[in-house]
Amino acid sequence: MAFDVIFSYLLIYCYQLFAFSSDYFYLRKQKERPMNPKFKEEKGYVFKIYSNEEERKHIHVIKAGNEAKFWLEPDIELANNYGFSDKDIKNITQIILKYGDEFKRKFTEHIGKRLND
Repeated sequence: MAFDVIFSYLLIYCYQLFAFSSDYFYLRKQKERPMNPKFKEEKGYVFKIYSNEEERKHIHVIKAGNEAKFWLEPDIELANNYGFSDKDIKNITQIILKYGDEFKRKFTEHIGKRLND
């Protein structure tokens, strides 16, 4: 009976040790490459992606607590808007049109790295 209890505690300890070490190495690897890279900042707008989202090419734009999401293909199109004015959306759209190919390339590079982890 005592052996079963000791063995159970030993298994739990080994599991926790393994879980901690794998989490440690995962987190260490993530520090080397940002999960949500900032692609560009222009006119106060920050352009970035979130690594845990769908693979369809898109970009998020953040400024002063507002956020919008734009599809980059097949055409540049507003997907969601949380707080930006129509004027802001027009300015953002112009910036995305200007750097669209660069955003697509960086998106592909980042997602490829994420999928190959």
